[in-house]
Amino acid sequence: MKFGTKAIHAGVEPDPTTGAIMTPIYQTSTYVQKSPGDHKGYEYSRTHNPTRTALQNALAALENGKHGLCFATGMAATDAIIKLLQPGDEVISTNDLYGGSYRIFTKIFQNYGIKFHFTDMSNLANVEALVNEKTRMIWVETPTNPLLNIIDIKGCAAIAKSKNILLIVDNTFATPYLQTPLDLGADIVTLSLTKYMGGHSDVVMGALVVKNDELAERLAFIQNACGGTPGPQDCFLVLRGIKTLHIRMERHCQNGRKVAEYLQQHPKVEKVFWPGFEDHKNHHIAKEQMRDFGGMISFVLKGDRQEDAIKTLEQFRYFSLAESLGGVESLCGHPASMTHASIPKEERLKAGLSDSLIRLSVGIEDAEDLLADLEQAIG
Repeated sequence: MKFGTKAIHAGVEPDPTTGAIMTPIYQTSTYVQKSPGDHKGYEYSRTHNPTRTALQNALAALENGKHGLCFATGMAATDAIIKLLQPGDEVISTNDLYGGSYRIFTKIFQNYGIKFHFTDMSNLANVEALVNEKTRMIWVETPTNPLLNIIDIKGCAAIAKSKNILLIVDNTFATPYLQTPLDLGADIVTLSLTKYMGGHSDVVMGALVVKNDELAERLAFIQNACGGTPGPQDCFLVLRGIKTLHIRMERHCQNGRKVAEYLQQHPKVEKVFWPGFEDHKNHHIAKEQMRDFGGMISFVLKGDRQEDAIKTLEQFRYFSLAESLGGVESLCGHPASMTHASIPKEERLKAGLSDSLIRLSVGIEDAEDLLADLEQAIG
Protein backbone atom coordinates (compact mmCIF):
# COMPACT_ATOMS: atom_id res chain seq x y z
CA MET A 1 0.00 0.00 0.00
CA LYS A 2 1.40 3.41 -1.01
CA PHE A 3 1.72 6.14 1.61
CA GLY A 4 -1.23 8.27 0.45
CA THR A 5 -3.56 5.29 0.44
CA LYS A 6 -2.25 4.25 3.83
CA ALA A 7 -2.84 7.74 5.26
CA ILE A 8 -6.50 7.55 4.28
CA HIS A 9 -7.29 3.92 5.04
CA ALA A 10 -4.78 2.34 7.46
CA GLY A 11 -6.09 1.55 10.94
CA VAL A 12 -9.56 2.85 10.13
CA GLU A 13 -12.65 0.73 9.45
CA PRO A 14 -16.27 1.81 8.84
CA ASP A 15 -18.26 1.87 12.05
CA PRO A 16 -19.78 -1.63 12.44
CA THR A 17 -22.98 -0.26 13.97
CA THR A 18 -23.92 2.37 11.38
CA GLY A 19 -21.44 2.05 8.53
CA ALA A 20 -20.14 5.58 9.20
CA ILE A 21 -16.99 6.04 7.11
CA MET A 22 -15.43 8.34 9.73
CA THR A 23 -14.45 6.83 13.07
CA PRO A 24 -17.03 7.94 15.65
CA ILE A 25 -16.06 10.08 18.62
CA TYR A 26 -16.64 7.70 21.51
CA GLN A 27 -17.31 10.37 24.12
CA THR A 28 -17.57 8.03 27.09
CA SER A 29 -15.64 7.50 30.29
CA THR A 30 -16.66 3.89 30.90
CA TYR A 31 -18.18 0.79 29.25
CA VAL A 32 -20.91 -1.59 30.39
CA GLN A 33 -19.72 -5.13 31.16
CA LYS A 34 -21.86 -8.25 30.82
CA SER A 35 -20.18 -9.75 33.88
CA PRO A 36 -17.15 -8.66 35.92
CA GLY A 37 -14.22 -8.84 33.50
CA ASP A 38 -16.50 -9.90 30.60
CA HIS A 39 -16.43 -6.92 28.24
CA LYS A 40 -15.82 -6.01 24.60
CA GLY A 41 -12.19 -4.96 25.04
CA TYR A 42 -12.98 -1.66 26.72
CA GLU A 43 -13.32 -1.02 30.46
CA TYR A 44 -12.34 2.60 31.12
CA SER A 45 -11.33 5.35 28.70
CA ARG A 46 -8.02 6.17 30.34
CA THR A 47 -6.95 2.64 29.41
CA HIS A 48 -8.62 2.28 26.02
CA ASN A 49 -11.01 4.23 23.83
CA PRO A 50 -12.17 3.11 20.35
CA THR A 51 -11.41 6.50 18.76
CA ARG A 52 -7.92 6.45 20.25
CA THR A 53 -7.44 2.83 19.17
CA ALA A 54 -8.16 3.76 15.55
CA LEU A 55 -5.63 6.61 15.70
CA GLN A 56 -2.98 4.46 17.35
CA ASN A 57 -3.41 1.81 14.66
CA ALA A 58 -3.16 4.42 11.92
CA LEU A 59 0.03 5.87 13.39
CA ALA A 60 1.61 2.42 13.72
CA ALA A 61 0.87 1.74 10.05
CA LEU A 62 2.27 5.09 8.86
CA GLU A 63 5.52 4.65 10.82
CA ASN A 64 5.85 1.00 9.70
CA GLY A 65 5.56 -0.06 13.32
CA LYS A 66 3.37 -2.52 15.18
CA HIS A 67 2.09 -0.58 18.19
CA GLY A 68 0.99 3.05 18.51
CA LEU A 69 0.38 4.84 21.81
CA CYS A 70 -1.19 8.29 22.08
CA PHE A 71 -0.67 10.85 24.84
CA ALA A 72 -2.28 14.13 25.80
CA THR A 73 0.79 16.08 24.60
CA GLY A 74 4.14 15.47 22.98
CA MET A 75 5.78 16.12 26.35
CA ALA A 76 3.61 13.44 27.97
CA ALA A 77 4.96 11.02 25.36
CA THR A 78 8.53 12.10 26.18
CA ASP A 79 7.78 11.69 29.89
CA ALA A 80 6.63 8.10 29.30
CA ILE A 81 9.85 7.20 27.48
CA ILE A 82 12.14 8.52 30.21
CA LYS A 83 10.10 6.61 32.81
CA LEU A 84 11.54 3.44 31.29
CA LEU A 85 14.81 4.40 33.02
CA GLN A 86 16.14 3.98 36.55
CA PRO A 87 18.24 6.29 38.76
CA GLY A 88 21.87 6.10 37.65
CA ASP A 89 21.01 5.54 33.98
CA GLU A 90 22.46 7.89 31.36
CA VAL A 91 21.05 9.36 28.15
CA ILE A 92 22.93 10.82 25.19
CA SER A 93 21.01 13.54 23.39
CA THR A 94 21.62 16.08 20.67
CA ASN A 95 22.63 19.54 21.87
CA ASP A 96 20.21 21.13 19.38
CA LEU A 97 16.75 20.00 20.43
CA TYR A 98 13.34 21.29 21.36
CA GLY A 99 13.48 23.44 24.49
CA GLY A 100 10.68 21.48 26.17
CA SER A 101 12.67 18.26 25.84
CA TYR A 102 15.74 19.92 27.34
CA ARG A 103 13.62 21.28 30.17
CA ILE A 104 12.03 17.96 31.16
CA PHE A 105 15.41 16.22 30.94
CA THR A 106 17.32 18.73 33.08
CA LYS A 107 14.67 20.18 35.39
CA ILE A 108 12.60 17.07 36.09
CA PHE A 109 14.35 13.76 35.44
CA GLN A 110 17.85 14.89 36.35
CA ASN A 111 16.46 15.34 39.87
CA TYR A 112 15.70 11.60 39.94
CA GLY A 113 19.28 10.57 39.29
CA ILE A 114 19.20 10.24 35.50
CA LYS A 115 22.16 11.86 33.76
CA PHE A 116 21.88 13.55 30.36
CA HIS A 117 24.72 14.29 27.97
CA PHE A 118 24.15 16.86 25.19
CA THR A 119 26.44 16.77 22.17
CA ASP A 120 26.64 17.55 18.47
CA MET A 121 25.23 14.30 17.13
CA SER A 122 25.76 15.26 13.49
CA ASN A 123 29.22 13.80 14.15
CA LEU A 124 28.78 10.20 15.33
CA ALA A 125 32.22 10.20 16.93
CA ASN A 126 30.78 12.51 19.59
CA VAL A 127 28.10 9.94 20.37
CA GLU A 128 30.54 7.03 20.55
CA ALA A 129 32.80 9.01 22.90
CA LEU A 130 29.98 9.37 25.45
CA VAL A 131 28.77 5.76 25.50
CA ASN A 132 29.58 3.94 28.74
CA GLU A 133 28.25 1.06 30.84
CA LYS A 134 25.49 3.30 32.26
CA THR A 135 24.17 4.51 28.89
CA ARG A 136 20.63 3.25 28.38
CA MET A 137 19.25 5.56 25.73
CA ILE A 138 20.27 7.64 22.70
CA TRP A 139 17.84 10.46 21.95
CA VAL A 140 17.85 11.72 18.36
CA GLU A 141 16.00 14.65 16.83
CA THR A 142 16.45 14.92 13.06
CA PRO A 143 16.11 17.38 11.50
CA THR A 144 16.89 19.19 14.73
CA ASN A 145 14.97 22.08 16.19
CA PRO A 146 15.75 24.85 15.30
CA LEU A 147 19.08 24.54 13.43
CA LEU A 148 17.92 21.78 11.06
CA ASN A 149 20.96 19.59 11.69
CA ILE A 150 20.79 16.09 10.23
CA ILE A 151 21.70 13.08 12.37
CA ASP A 152 22.49 9.69 10.85
CA ILE A 153 19.76 7.38 12.21
CA LYS A 154 21.35 4.21 10.79
CA GLY A 155 24.70 5.17 12.28
CA CYS A 156 23.15 5.83 15.70
CA ALA A 157 21.27 2.52 15.45
CA ALA A 158 24.54 0.66 14.85
CA ILE A 159 26.05 2.21 17.98
CA ALA A 160 22.92 1.52 20.03
CA LYS A 161 22.51 -2.10 18.93
CA SER A 162 26.15 -2.93 19.64
CA LYS A 163 25.71 -1.81 23.27
CA ASN A 164 22.07 -2.88 23.86
CA ILE A 165 20.96 0.77 24.12
CA LEU A 166 17.50 2.05 23.20
CA LEU A 167 17.41 4.44 20.24
CA ILE A 168 14.65 7.05 20.29
CA VAL A 169 13.98 9.29 17.29
CA ASP A 170 11.81 12.40 17.49
CA ASN A 171 10.21 12.43 14.03
CA THR A 172 8.12 15.57 14.51
CA PHE A 173 9.83 17.75 11.88
CA ALA A 174 9.98 15.04 9.21
CA THR A 175 6.82 12.98 9.91
CA PRO A 176 6.54 9.44 8.49
CA TYR A 177 5.90 11.02 5.09
CA LEU A 178 9.56 12.07 4.88
CA GLN A 179 11.30 9.39 6.95
CA THR A 180 10.49 6.21 8.88
CA PRO A 181 13.07 5.82 11.67
CA LEU A 182 11.92 2.32 12.70
CA ASP A 183 13.02 1.11 9.26
CA LEU A 184 16.45 2.63 9.95
CA GLY A 185 16.92 0.87 13.29
CA ALA A 186 15.16 3.06 15.86
CA ASP A 187 13.40 1.37 18.79
CA ILE A 188 10.90 4.14 19.53
CA VAL A 189 9.57 6.93 17.34
CA THR A 190 8.05 9.90 19.13
CA LEU A 191 5.87 12.53 17.48
CA SER A 192 4.21 15.75 18.50
CA LEU A 193 0.90 15.16 16.71
CA THR A 194 0.16 18.83 17.40
CA LYS A 195 2.36 19.66 14.43
CA TYR A 196 2.20 18.22 10.89
CA MET A 197 0.22 15.10 11.76
CA GLY A 198 -2.79 17.09 12.99
CA GLY A 199 -1.78 19.86 10.66
CA HIS A 200 -4.46 22.45 11.42
CA SER A 201 -3.29 24.10 14.67
CA ASP A 202 -6.40 22.92 16.50
CA VAL A 203 -5.19 20.04 18.67
CA VAL A 204 -2.38 19.23 21.14
CA MET A 205 -1.26 15.59 21.34
CA GLY A 206 1.77 13.27 21.27
CA ALA A 207 2.45 9.69 20.24
CA LEU A 208 4.94 6.82 20.34
CA VAL A 209 5.31 4.02 17.81
CA VAL A 210 7.29 0.80 18.35
CA LYS A 211 7.73 -2.64 16.79
CA ASN A 212 8.77 -4.62 19.86
CA ASP A 213 5.91 -6.26 21.79
CA GLU A 214 7.61 -6.17 25.19
CA LEU A 215 8.58 -2.51 24.82
CA ALA A 216 5.04 -1.68 23.76
CA GLU A 217 3.68 -3.44 26.84
CA ARG A 218 5.97 -1.47 29.16
CA LEU A 219 5.01 1.83 27.55
CA ALA A 220 1.29 0.97 27.59
CA PHE A 221 1.56 0.27 31.32
CA ILE A 222 3.08 3.72 31.86
CA GLN A 223 0.47 5.30 29.57
CA ASN A 224 -2.37 3.81 31.61
CA ALA A 225 -0.81 4.05 35.08
CA CYS A 226 0.29 7.67 34.74
CA GLY A 227 -2.80 8.70 32.81
CA GLY A 228 -1.46 11.21 30.30
CA THR A 229 -3.93 10.10 27.65
CA PRO A 230 -5.86 12.21 25.10
CA GLY A 231 -9.62 12.53 24.76
CA PRO A 232 -11.60 11.10 21.84
CA GLN A 233 -12.39 14.50 20.29
CA ASP A 234 -8.69 15.28 19.89
CA CYS A 235 -8.04 11.79 18.53
CA PHE A 236 -10.76 12.35 15.94
CA LEU A 237 -9.17 15.63 14.84
CA VAL A 238 -5.76 13.99 14.33
CA LEU A 239 -7.36 11.10 12.43
CA ARG A 240 -8.98 13.65 10.15
CA GLY A 241 -5.69 15.54 9.72
CA ILE A 242 -3.75 12.41 8.81
CA LYS A 243 -5.97 11.81 5.80
CA THR A 244 -4.40 14.80 4.03
CA LEU A 245 -0.88 14.45 5.46
CA HIS A 246 0.67 13.36 2.17
CA ILE A 247 -0.72 16.20 0.05
CA ARG A 248 0.00 18.79 2.75
CA MET A 249 3.59 17.59 3.13
CA GLU A 250 4.11 17.77 -0.64
CA ARG A 251 3.10 21.43 -0.55
CA HIS A 252 5.10 22.17 2.62
CA CYS A 253 8.18 20.77 0.87
CA GLN A 254 7.55 22.66 -2.38
CA ASN A 255 7.03 25.96 -0.57
CA GLY A 256 9.92 25.26 1.78
CA ARG A 257 12.31 24.86 -1.11
CA LYS A 258 11.17 28.14 -2.71
CA VAL A 259 11.47 30.05 0.56
CA ALA A 260 14.91 28.57 1.35
CA GLU A 261 16.26 29.39 -2.10
CA TYR A 262 14.81 32.91 -1.91
CA LEU A 263 16.41 33.55 1.48
CA GLN A 264 19.74 32.13 0.33
CA GLN A 265 19.91 34.78 -2.41
CA HIS A 266 18.64 37.68 -0.28
CA PRO A 267 21.31 40.38 0.22
CA LYS A 268 20.27 40.98 3.85
CA VAL A 269 20.41 37.32 4.91
CA GLU A 270 23.65 35.98 6.37
CA LYS A 271 22.88 32.26 6.67
CA VAL A 272 20.01 29.88 5.93
CA PHE A 273 19.57 26.56 7.74
CA TRP A 274 17.82 24.02 5.50
CA PRO A 275 18.97 20.43 4.84
CA GLY A 276 18.08 20.58 1.14
CA PHE A 277 21.14 22.67 0.27
CA GLU A 278 24.05 20.64 -1.11
CA ASP A 279 26.50 22.50 1.13
CA HIS A 280 24.45 21.71 4.26
CA LYS A 281 26.45 19.50 6.61
CA ASN A 282 25.16 15.91 6.26
CA HIS A 283 23.06 16.78 3.21
CA HIS A 284 24.09 13.40 1.81
CA ILE A 285 22.59 11.67 4.86
CA ALA A 286 19.40 13.70 4.52
CA LYS A 287 19.14 12.50 0.92
CA GLU A 288 19.55 8.89 2.05
CA GLN A 289 17.15 8.82 4.99
CA MET A 290 14.57 11.43 3.92
CA ARG A 291 12.25 11.55 0.90
CA ASP A 292 12.34 15.37 0.77
CA PHE A 293 13.62 18.17 2.98
CA GLY A 294 10.52 19.58 4.65
CA GLY A 295 9.08 23.00 5.31
CA MET A 296 11.11 24.06 8.37
CA ILE A 297 13.74 26.76 7.78
CA SER A 298 15.82 28.97 10.05
CA PHE A 299 17.88 31.99 9.07
CA VAL A 300 20.04 34.79 10.45
CA LEU A 301 20.13 38.32 9.06
CA LYS A 302 23.40 40.03 8.24
CA GLY A 303 24.83 41.75 11.29
CA ASP A 304 23.42 39.01 13.53
CA ARG A 305 21.53 41.54 15.69
CA GLN A 306 18.59 40.51 17.83
CA GLU A 307 16.84 43.85 17.36
CA ASP A 308 16.81 43.35 13.57
CA ALA A 309 15.34 39.87 14.00
CA ILE A 310 12.59 41.17 16.32
CA LYS A 311 11.73 44.01 13.92
CA THR A 312 11.46 41.56 11.03
CA LEU A 313 9.23 39.21 13.02
CA GLU A 314 6.93 42.11 13.85
CA GLN A 315 6.61 43.06 10.16
CA PHE A 316 5.31 39.74 8.82
CA ARG A 317 1.75 39.56 7.48
CA TYR A 318 1.25 35.95 6.37
CA PHE A 319 3.90 34.40 8.62
CA SER A 320 2.12 34.62 11.98
CA LEU A 321 4.31 35.15 15.05
CA ALA A 322 3.36 32.18 17.22
CA GLU A 323 4.63 29.10 19.03
CA SER A 324 4.36 25.69 17.34
CA LEU A 325 4.80 24.63 13.73
CA GLY A 326 3.52 22.29 11.05
CA GLY A 327 0.10 23.82 10.46
CA VAL A 328 -1.39 24.75 7.11
CA GLU A 329 -0.65 28.40 7.90
CA SER A 330 2.89 29.77 7.90
CA LEU A 331 4.37 30.66 11.28
CA CYS A 332 7.49 32.52 12.36
CA GLY A 333 9.23 32.47 15.69
CA HIS A 334 12.18 33.63 17.76
CA PRO A 335 13.56 30.45 19.36
CA ALA A 336 15.80 32.23 21.88
CA SER A 337 12.81 33.89 23.57
CA MET A 338 10.04 31.45 22.65
CA THR A 339 10.43 27.70 22.01
CA HIS A 340 13.98 27.44 23.39
CA ALA A 341 13.92 30.04 26.17
CA SER A 342 14.20 27.27 28.78
CA ILE A 343 17.71 26.42 27.53
CA PRO A 344 20.38 28.61 29.22
CA LYS A 345 21.84 31.19 26.86
CA GLU A 346 25.37 29.81 27.14
CA GLU A 347 24.11 26.37 26.11
CA ARG A 348 22.14 27.83 23.21
CA LEU A 349 25.15 29.75 21.95
CA LYS A 350 27.38 26.72 22.33
CA ALA A 351 25.02 24.76 20.06
CA GLY A 352 24.97 27.59 17.50
CA LEU A 353 21.56 29.05 18.37
CA SER A 354 22.06 32.81 18.36
CA ASP A 355 19.64 35.36 19.78
CA SER A 356 19.01 36.65 16.25
CA LEU A 357 17.89 33.33 14.73
CA ILE A 358 14.46 33.34 13.07
CA ARG A 359 12.60 30.06 12.58
CA LEU A 360 9.98 29.62 9.87
CA SER A 361 7.33 26.95 9.55
CA VAL A 362 6.39 27.30 5.90
CA GLY A 363 2.71 26.62 5.32
CA ILE A 364 0.72 25.64 2.25
CA GLU A 365 -0.32 29.10 1.06
CA ASP A 366 0.59 30.30 -2.43
CA ALA A 367 4.38 30.56 -2.49
CA GLU A 368 4.32 33.91 -4.29
CA ASP A 369 2.49 35.51 -1.37
CA LEU A 370 4.95 34.05 1.12
CA LEU A 371 7.94 35.37 -0.84
CA ALA A 372 6.32 38.79 -1.05
CA ASP A 373 5.79 38.73 2.71
CA LEU A 374 9.46 37.90 3.25
CA GLU A 375 10.48 40.72 0.95
CA GLN A 376 8.44 43.37 2.76
CA ALA A 377 9.38 42.10 6.23
CA ILE A 378 13.11 41.87 5.65
CA GLY A 379 13.13 45.06 3.56
